[in-house]
Amino acid sequence: MTGWKVGKVSFKIGNGQAPSPPVRDAQADSATLARVLEKARAGDIEGAASLAETALAGGLEHALLFNLVAGRHETEGRFEDALRLLERAHELSPQDVGVRQALGLCLYRLEHYAAARGHFEAVTAAQPDFAPGHATLGLALEALGDVRGARAAYARSLELQPGNLAALAGSASLAGRHGAHDEARALAQQVLDVTPGYPDAVMTLASAELAKGEAPAAEARLRDLILDPRATPQQQALAEGLLGDVLDAQGRAEDAFAAYRACNGRLAEAYRPRFGVGQSALAYARDLIEVVRTAPSGAWFAPAGATIGGAREHVFLMGFFRSGTTLLEQVLASHPAVVALEERETLIDAIQAFGRRPEDLIRFAGAPAAELDRLRQAYWHRVAEQGANPEGKVFVDKQPLNAFKLPLIAKLFPDAKVLFARRDPRDVVLSCFRRRFAMSATTYQMLTLQGTADYYDAAMQLGERIGRDFPLAQLAVRHEDLVEDFDGVAQGVCDFLGLEWTEAMRDFAARIRDRGVATPSGAQLSGGLSSEGVGYWRWYAQPMAPVMSTLQPWADRFGYS
Repeated sequence: MTGWKVGKVSFKIGNGQAPSPPVRDAQADSATLARVLEKARAGDIEGAASLAETALAGGLEHALLFNLVAGRHETEGRFEDALRLLERAHELSPQDVGVRQALGLCLYRLEHYAAARGHFEAVTAAQPDFAPGHATLGLALEALGDVRGARAAYARSLELQPGNLAALAGSASLAGRHGAHDEARALAQQVLDVTPGYPDAVMTLASAELAKGEAPAAEARLRDLILDPRATPQQQALAEGLLGDVLDAQGRAEDAFAAYRACNGRLAEAYRPRFGVGQSALAYARDLIEVVRTAPSGAWFAPAGATIGGAREHVFLMGFFRSGTTLLEQVLASHPAVVALEERETLIDAIQAFGRRPEDLIRFAGAPAAELDRLRQAYWHRVAEQGANPEGKVFVDKQPLNAFKLPLIAKLFPDAKVLFARRDPRDVVLSCFRRRFAMSATTYQMLTLQGTADYYDAAMQLGERIGRDFPLAQLAVRHEDLVEDFDGVAQGVCDFLGLEWTEAMRDFAARIRDRGVATPSGAQLSGGLSSEGVGYWRWYAQPMAPVMSTLQPWADRFGYS
């Protein structure tokens, strides 16, 4: 998320006036609006906002006034207040492109990315040559994981306005995420030449420097950003986390862990009002385990039948974050007979109907066949909405934390198969703690080391019930084995899915950029197979000591000595 202004707002009087109450002086109102507009056009936005605030307090409603005062609220960090004003402005003047662009930006800064995307799409449809609209659409698409869509939006913006900072910074970010560090560096530098200190560009350039072995330069750059008052708390936190990576690369494990902890502490504070209240993801998971444990035998059983939506095979790829699910998905996606979908919420209809609370699953266990068929159809509709066509193919639905949806999956899709990615639990938990994920109730849970370990423990408890409570065919795939014996393990996966081995599966790295990998693994996987992260937890054995009692039983169970 960027805290910098990325687009111009157009101010118009026409078609923005709400019907004036009979008691108002229309001539005086028009004069007020004219004075506000005059100051805005002269570049005195602060003066215009002050006049606008006074006019609103006096009962005059106009889209221009709401837009200006909302802008002042945003500079003060009052984004919720700004959103309410912009929504009213949009009600008054739904065709005002400037208002809609401002509304989309406010929603984006509040991380309501899907809603922001809708407004940016409307802006670019109304004004196809409006470069800032395409740039901000790219930001929203990137945040939603649509990497290819974001790349196209940034390219269109730069075609219309070659110096658009948001599009340059976004393009730089995408290049870095896919390992094209020279390209990322050049694009980020273009932004910084115009606007020194632009946070997103600073972090992209620091990442490129780190990849090129220039850790001291990256460290200095990030320390400056962490102290920069223009950066948002989230940007400062992300810079601290990236600093951890830089310190780690220099062999300074103790300092690196302190940086990771500081990053996560900043994020926990910034997101506490949204995700630090109510039932936590861990509490939900533990209640879910209890519901499954006490459910009657056969509660999640459903008769086999035509539940695979035209796919040749239906596969759920799960495990946990940083367990190797992205690598396995990319390998499978390289097969011509496979269609893979990366981390989309395809089961949302079933979750809304029966998964909001763990106890709702008791009703789901007894749901009538017609309701189950409706939810299956809704699932396949979601798959199609994401652009996947599984007809006649092996369809892979990759979502690392689908272990928490196993009651839904088993009941709705008894013919489906499960690929369960495994990796040394100590490496998994350390890696989750070190990475910066998009924030959600789930990832908020992983801002502490103990929280991550406990959440991992809950996911594995549910995964262990596959084949018992959840009657699904399963193959566990160890990440370390895939790295060490790629052909042998990949062949075993093919056998499990009824696929013929193909040499194309070895070339998965070459397709990373084209497929648009949205997860933090993208840059690493673009370099091909690597054993670099195997056993990495040993560098951090001392700070990880408090969670070993949680992780060691799983390490022993999975054969990691």
